[in-house]
Amino acid sequence: MPFLILATVMYFLPSILGHNKRNAAGIFLVNLFLGWTVIGWVVALFWACTADPRMPVMVVAGSGHYCSQCGRASVFGAHYCAACGRPV
Repeated sequence: MPFLILATVMYFLPSILGHNKRNAAGIFLVNLFLGWTVIGWVVALFWACTADPRMPVMVVAGSGHYCSQCGRASVFGAHYCAACGRPV
């Protein structure tokens, strides 16, 4: 009985590791249907261990200017950044 539990945990290890990923359902399905092949299990494990890609952040400028180096907002009409001193 302990062998059966250990084998089940090892089979679903990629799903356990990737449960909090953005694409956890895909990892689970690959693990469930292709995990019996060694290649499918390795692919699911690799997919579960890779980092999620970061989404780009878009900043909408208001009435002021934003520094191209540090990204801080400066007052309207300023020619230099108050934080780093570079031209805006």
